Amino acid sequence: MADKDKPWLFRTYAGHSTAEKSNALYRSNLAKGQTGLSVAFDLPTQTGYDSDHILARGEVGKVGVPVCHLGDMRALFDQIPLEQMNTSMTINATAPWLLSLYIAVAEEQGADIAALQGTVQNDLIKEYLSRGTYICPPKPSLAMITDVAAYTREYLPKWNPMNVCSYHLQEAGATPQQELAYALGTAIAVLDDLKTKVPEADFPAMVGRISFFVNAGIRFVTEMCKMRAFTELWNEITAERYGIEDPKFRRFRYGVQVNSLGLTEQQPENNVYRILLEMLAVTLSKNARARAVQLPAWNEALGLPRPWDQQWSLRMQQIVAYETDLLEYGDLFDGNPAVAAKVEELKQGARDELKLLDDMGGAIAAIDYMKSRLVESNAERLNRIESNETVVVGVNRWEQGEPSPLTAADGGIMVVDPAVEQDQIERLRAWKGARDEGAVEAALAALRDAAQSGANVMPASIQAAKAGVTTGEWAGVMRRIHGEYRGPTGVSANPSNRTEGLDDIREAVDAVSARLGRRLKFVVGKPGLDGHSNGAEQIAFRARDCGMDITYEGIRLTPEQIVARAQEEQAHVVGLSILSGSHLPLIEDLMARMREAGLTDIPVIVGGIIPDEDATRLLAMGVARVYTPKDFQLNTIMMDIVTLAEPGAAAA
Repeated sequence: MADKDKPWLFRTYAGHSTAEKSNALYRSNLAKGQTGLSVAFDLPTQTGYDSDHILARGEVGKVGVPVCHLGDMRALFDQIPLEQMNTSMTINATAPWLLSLYIAVAEEQGADIAALQGTVQNDLIKEYLSRGTYICPPKPSLAMITDVAAYTREYLPKWNPMNVCSYHLQEAGATPQQELAYALGTAIAVLDDLKTKVPEADFPAMVGRISFFVNAGIRFVTEMCKMRAFTELWNEITAERYGIEDPKFRRFRYGVQVNSLGLTEQQPENNVYRILLEMLAVTLSKNARARAVQLPAWNEALGLPRPWDQQWSLRMQQIVAYETDLLEYGDLFDGNPAVAAKVEELKQGARDELKLLDDMGGAIAAIDYMKSRLVESNAERLNRIESNETVVVGVNRWEQGEPSPLTAADGGIMVVDPAVEQDQIERLRAWKGARDEGAVEAALAALRDAAQSGANVMPASIQAAKAGVTTGEWAGVMRRIHGEYRGPTGVSANPSNRTEGLDDIREAVDAVSARLGRRLKFVVGKPGLDGHSNGAEQIAFRARDCGMDITYEGIRLTPEQIVARAQEEQAHVVGLSILSGSHLPLIEDLMARMREAGLTDIPVIVGGIIPDEDATRLLAMGVARVYTPKDFQLNTIMMDIVTLAEPGAAAA
């Protein structure tokens, strides 16, 4: 029998509610055959707020686990020997802090720190472009990325200090060429900075420790070719730009999460096939095979997966790895002329885009350009779906089908208990009450000194973790020293040239604007900490091209700020986008503030991953329309906005 390759790491991206509940989920998944951990943190933890901060309201424990301090991190990994784990932490702006907490817990367990294996994502550039969990401006953020890398070189030799993440770039609309170029451009920016922080002799090994985290979409032949192009381009860049001679340090090492954006709310059982096909894109080609794979669950377009749903995705990986003969063969695509031609096409497109980034001064300097290109590419993608040029089964073709028995009992998703937030806040207060305040103040002072002087922030962060400092306090130091940042929206005030098929809507906008006495004003806002801005951007982009006067200021606004903007701008309609599951508390707050401000005559529309039961509650609060991913026809939404703005129209 042929020798079989070792399978990739099996991971499930998981974390919810509390550290204790997430710990139970991790231990259960490991017992089922998962071979690596992949930690999802909640939005307050990702954006550097404690669970009791005003911006954390409604967000605690929703899209991941809240970790406010060392006690939470202890509970998260209770009875899980970190020295034996390979742990991926999807964390960016607060990556130095979460790694510090992880190191502190490992030391408490008696682990050899040098033996720790895993990854922190630690990629801020894609946060500015697509995900939105940034805190500080690009330059100090880049410095913190390379601080982590330089620290791991000395103390954590098996740890990957950065996972260049192209996953969210594809979700934001990137073409394969853009995904290749923007990810590789990010890696170049990091390596150029890292060269100044590590000894020259150690730099090649550090290049070898940069890993990538990619997306695999449904066009699985193109996606497989993209991974081969990634592999070849990285080998080319590391050899030619950085002079890396050892082939093992030029190896493109990556983990993958297959495309959650492509999962559909309609006929959600079809998503199982999509996930399998997308996984094949990153496992079939041996020379471009993923080192770790995590699969979404079939029901992620509906809400938070249950443990059974995650088990189903894990079993899919195990069947491919252990029941098929895939791992018994060499690369199946070497010498295939069609594959070779596609790979070359993708590589050349990426090279052209990389040269453009270089001419602009690199990825950091080109953030505004890349963001605008992603918004435009995403608009083109949606246009193809709306026009049926791109077929999505169950969405724009073969929409009729039998009701899914998988969603019959509990709606097919897990719901986080609202009491979790208050419980977490109470534990946070108890933690603060029990700690040594003198030690906390001394640790924060040392952290401030390190951040201000340009010293590596990792040693001071680890000491702060051990002293009992909280996530919000650590991030607060970084905010005070480096300032906060508002990333570009990618939506300019000027209409694009993509107005084909919009004539009827533009005429309707002109007509209602004439009756209103001024141009129809549409204010788009994203309350809370949800940074998934793709939907809001596309709504604002299309509304602008339909002739509306739009205001869209980007992510992370409080309900109070959105209401104030609606009042200042004399909005005719307000649109809200929330994908984190925090729609009920945030919109309840916003609607109350609208009433207090005397703005009940302004219709409010809401979009997000919103279960039917929640949609009914939102409508009862006074929301005029609720849209979910199944409402992919943006022109229908545009006409709804026109109707709602009509003078005297009832907001119902």
